[in-house]
Amino acid sequence: MLLTRFNLKNVNAGIVSVPDESLFALPEKVLQFGTGVLLRGLPDYFIDKANRQGIFNGRIVVVKSTDGGDSAAFDKQDGLYTLCMRGLVNGQSVEQNVISSAISRVLSAAKEWGTILQCAHNPDLTIVISNTTEVGIELVNEDIRNHPPVSFPGKLLSFLYERYKAFDGSANSGMVIVPTELISDNGRKLESIVLELAHLNGLEENFIEWLELNNHFCNSLVDRIVPGKPAAAIKTTLEAQLGYQDDLLTMSEVYSLWAIEGDDHIKEVLSFAPTDKGIVITDDITLFKELKLRLLNGTHTLSCGVAFLAGFTTVKQAMNDAVLSNFIKELMLHEIAMAIPYPIPAKDAEEFSLKVLDRYSNPSIEHQWISITLNYTSKLKMRVVQVLQRYAELYKAVPEKLAIGFAAWLLFMKSVKMEGNVYLGELNGNTYPIKDEMAGYFFNHWQNLSPENLVKTVLSDASLWDVDLTLIPGFAEKVTEKLQEIMEQGMMAVVGKQ
Repeated sequence: MLLTRFNLKNVNAGIVSVPDESLFALPEKVLQFGTGVLLRGLPDYFIDKANRQGIFNGRIVVVKSTDGGDSAAFDKQDGLYTLCMRGLVNGQSVEQNVISSAISRVLSAAKEWGTILQCAHNPDLTIVISNTTEVGIELVNEDIRNHPPVSFPGKLLSFLYERYKAFDGSANSGMVIVPTELISDNGRKLESIVLELAHLNGLEENFIEWLELNNHFCNSLVDRIVPGKPAAAIKTTLEAQLGYQDDLLTMSEVYSLWAIEGDDHIKEVLSFAPTDKGIVITDDITLFKELKLRLLNGTHTLSCGVAFLAGFTTVKQAMNDAVLSNFIKELMLHEIAMAIPYPIPAKDAEEFSLKVLDRYSNPSIEHQWISITLNYTSKLKMRVVQVLQRYAELYKAVPEKLAIGFAAWLLFMKSVKMEGNVYLGELNGNTYPIKDEMAGYFFNHWQNLSPENLVKTVLSDASLWDVDLTLIPGFAEKVTEKLQEIMEQGMMAVVGKQ
């Protein structure tokens, strides 16, 4: 049995939460750019939850911009999909299955752009959400009168221009736009690109004034691991439990956060927010950004080389090992949390850290360490360098585990050969890909420098860090010491001594 609106009556409501038939009559209030699993697993989940509580009472029309993807599956399943949430909360296992009815329809930008523009005439439609990947929010100098424009900002500008004309530029026809792409200040960046593109297209000043004054671009931060469609064996098992086939079945962790910068007007428009404590609307989301960037992402980055070189494939495997899990916990709580470069109460940092440790230990999420090593070098710069500097400034000491993390990164970046355009490292006789824009740089350095000189050369390279990290007293010496110990004794021996 395929999951469809007609077949909902045959679904066991004791196993999965089934939407009421009345929800299908709700008006479209949200335009969403993107069909991806993060949107389904977070914003769409929140909106569906609000609809079930009779609070928001609006559905989502989705714009599919790419040629690939699963638009046909949405059509076959009447926009329905199952979200299977699995995780640990305070160490206790939690499982929830929900059939979401938030999506009303999916429209192809390539084939149905005229229909998408017609949505701009809908007075109920007041919100835009997007997740077009980090590269989606980029300026492309193009004619927005193309059907459709190429870029996401071009499509958004074209839509907003259509809305401006449809409502004669009335002040109350403006929209609240909330991008969820994982870049800093995503709302402000999107707004600046849309405005520049409006000028490049020679659009009238009255429209540009309406765009600036009556539309609200909100910075936002999303935080939920949504791996998406599970492996075939797991999907088969889940479908057997649920009693139906779902080609859009989506897995996610239980934890969720959507932090949005906004005022009372934003809260009024995003009226679904009160339904879940995972939605936070505040005038400044920096605290949430710093907690996530340093404690979740920073710990991941500093641990990935350590765990991978120790022979662990997934995060949960490492968390099941007493030595590795203790290393990760100590790194997070007693080094990173103590030196976040933003005034965060110690209690908030500790509470967030404990939630992160629960998330790392989630037995239902297969998070590969090798995936976390993507763009390893730039992640260290963005997530860790300021923490290192702050730690040295506050405590006049070198953070031991952070130094091990840097040493592990350097050893991970030691490639032995190149196949195609990919540099390969070697571990226990097997090769692994080094997907980092600096891979060639490290290949050359490892070929020509001793470990000690390598550490000094790399840490002093301000083109990598914007600063000279050898100026931090004792740091280069500690990283050199740990690197040599790892190469001589093995990763687990070094981590086990901590």
